[in-house]
Amino acid sequence: MPNLYDRFLEFLSPAEILEATPALLNDQRRRFVSEPDIILQPHSIENVQEIMRFCFEHRIPVTPQGGNTGLCGAAVASGGVLLNLSKINRIREINLADNSITVEAGVILQNVQKAAAEAGRLFPLSLASEGSCEIGGNIACNAGGLNVLRYGSMRDLVLGLEVVLPNGELVSHLQPLHKNTTGYDLRHLFIGSEGTLGIITAATLKLFARPQTTATAWVGLDDIESAVELLTAVQGHFAERLTSFELISRYALALSSEFSRLKQPTDANWHVLLELTDSVPDAALDEKLAEFLYQNGQENSIIAQSEQERLDLWTLRENISASQRKLGTSIKHDIAVPIAQVATFVRQCAPALETRFPGIQIVCFGHLGDGSLHYNTFLPDVLSNEAYRYEDAVNTIVYEHILACHGTIAAEHGIGTIKKHWLPSVRTPSEIALMRAIKAQLDPHDIMNPGKLLP
Repeated sequence: MPNLYDRFLEFLSPAEILEATPALLNDQRRRFVSEPDIILQPHSIENVQEIMRFCFEHRIPVTPQGGNTGLCGAAVASGGVLLNLSKINRIREINLADNSITVEAGVILQNVQKAAAEAGRLFPLSLASEGSCEIGGNIACNAGGLNVLRYGSMRDLVLGLEVVLPNGELVSHLQPLHKNTTGYDLRHLFIGSEGTLGIITAATLKLFARPQTTATAWVGLDDIESAVELLTAVQGHFAERLTSFELISRYALALSSEFSRLKQPTDANWHVLLELTDSVPDAALDEKLAEFLYQNGQENSIIAQSEQERLDLWTLRENISASQRKLGTSIKHDIAVPIAQVATFVRQCAPALETRFPGIQIVCFGHLGDGSLHYNTFLPDVLSNEAYRYEDAVNTIVYEHILACHGTIAAEHGIGTIKKHWLPSVRTPSEIALMRAIKAQLDPHDIMNPGKLLP
């Protein structure tokens, strides 16, 4: 391998070659540490192309990295180039006629939301990490978040992509076309590809009208079946105004309530945080929601009466992840099943885990509106990363129950390193062979994020 620093210095500035720091090397969960030969942070698309041409010629592995907020080890480098895209971060255009915004891969999600709001529009992707995650990574893992129920996942929000291929060639289709039937839609290859096919450098994204009215409710329920019945009823009555429908277990709420120093809104085994939004003013939306809940027998509920009360309710939901840390290292599951199967999965999986691991603690919460759950498990008396010794055993139980409910092992975080050996459980041999053929065509030297996604 050539002297990488000197060779890259031939076409990059010294500022684009970085010193190793924990923020760049440690993954979000501090489970993996990157060991690249060099860390590059290009300041232009042209320099991304130059880097890829050089690496393609010399067969040097390239690991793309955005905000480094991933949870599956997909941005961890083992040798080669760790390619950080954070300086490719311009907002190129806002097009109100097409309700679109064109941004570069390194733009932080929160800044896209802010730019859209300043233009009188909404970019609806909303995640707990939105203050640090970047658009390129959101696209690469097909991020979901809180508003998938109404607006869809990242795949539904991308109108066009700009991508640097492994050989350095630039493929750019950023026009905000709402219809295009000219053959295969290649952008969908890169959405959810976890950096294994090319470097996403820019995207044109959909914008929407900003909500003018919001109604937020917290409902206490006896069981998940009742939550599913409520979801069905709310969708039938309020239609597309239902934006979020979050499921929270009693234990998850207790943890977050203590951590957030906020009172639990209701006392129940299960809780739902639901929100309606309307793009036109409707001063009576709160009353309509309250009347609907009362007529449907949901008296164990509250309606947020102010913006602060609404924020408090969402704080309880969003702080669940942070509140778990006192329990130690978790074995996390980012899973999804058909909505009608959520109750069956939860009811059957927990006893199986408790039989194998007496005293196991389960923190269950997630986006019931699209069937995805965060199902986090904590082994008794194991507070450190030693918990990962039991990961395969825990996952075997969880995934067997997920598959029995016709679900998936990865809903919105991706496959990365930690779940790639499970891919054959949810994809047929023919599908995996097709994925390998696509990768071999685009990345014949296997330099793009090797060791990720594919088993």
